[in-house]
Amino acid sequence: MKAGTRGRAAGYRLAIIGSRGYPYIYSGYETFVQELAERLVKEGVGVTVYCHRNLFPVRPREVNGVRLVYIPTVERKTLSQFISSFQSLLHASLRSYDLILVVNSANGPLGILPRAFGKRTVINVDGLEWRRPKWKGLGATYFHWASWCATKLYDAVITDCQEMSKVYEREFRCPSTVIAYGASRPEPARTGALRRWGLKKGDYYLVVGRLIPDNNPDKIIKEFLKTRSPRKLVVVGDVPYRDRYARKLKAIQDPRLLFTGYVCRPGELTELYQNCFAYLHGHEFGGTNPSLLAALGCGCAVYALDTAFNREVLEEGRYGLFFTKAEGDLKARVEELERRPRMLAALRTKSRSRIKRSYTWEKITGQYRELFEKTLAEGKK
Repeated sequence: MKAGTRGRAAGYRLAIIGSRGYPYIYSGYETFVQELAERLVKEGVGVTVYCHRNLFPVRPREVNGVRLVYIPTVERKTLSQFISSFQSLLHASLRSYDLILVVNSANGPLGILPRAFGKRTVINVDGLEWRRPKWKGLGATYFHWASWCATKLYDAVITDCQEMSKVYEREFRCPSTVIAYGASRPEPARTGALRRWGLKKGDYYLVVGRLIPDNNPDKIIKEFLKTRSPRKLVVVGDVPYRDRYARKLKAIQDPRLLFTGYVCRPGELTELYQNCFAYLHGHEFGGTNPSLLAALGCGCAVYALDTAFNREVLEEGRYGLFFTKAEGDLKARVEELERRPRMLAALRTKSRSRIKRSYTWEKITGQYRELFEKTLAEGKK
């Protein structure tokens, strides 16, 4: 039976809640929603995505076959998503959806709403929010409790890598379905991005991610600027709110350091990935990280922070190398890279094959579809 036939035969109605919306590309969640929703629609699933109303000046009811519902919220760092998810889940619980997919473990306690109305639910819990430096004290306690709630109030829990699944088994005694994030393998991009920022192919290292402590941009910048590398360090990303940590980073002055802010024009970020000397990945507490997969999909040579999650994606060094947070370690690694260009060339040659084997969006969509159909079938017993 063809994949599309199964979706059309099921004919179920799915609501997706917890991202900023569609088609709004801000982070991994929104990219995931776009890639999944569009593919499911082609397979005959009725998909509705709930969106933050104030992020969409134009509000069509449907785009690319994906139905859209716009929910008002307060765009503040700590409250916007929770308020939006609460209203969205209440709204969806009163509608005729067969299944609700929620992203973000912060929405764990809100699972009580669709549960009270007898809705079938799935949650993608993402990373270890309670361990992130930006959440301390009460914040960390809330995220740990919210993640526990997610394991009790939803019909199925999704983790995005084996190591994250082990954490949920250990912390909450909860089995989960492992479905990774996805990535593409784009063709060479020629958007003028290098010219725009005064860069040359192979003349810069690249960092991509929000300017927050758990991505360790401060440590990467500090270590890089200690090296004698003639290349630049290009830092792509920012935070969408006033933040002292990000402001201090962007105040650092050095001719080898370039902050681009967000790169949103189609193809520009791809061009930056494809032409970097090496990609430096400092993300610490997530699972299967979208930026790391994007780097592999673009054929980058990768040097990643040594974590269990990054080791899983890079297969213990087969598809990338590692650095630690110890003082002087990344400096030594960068200087080693400068001396061993053949090592980087070998990594670039095989990095895209990692995506083809394990992380294509087609594979990830198929795994979600199977879980959705299993969850719906269990609800009919």
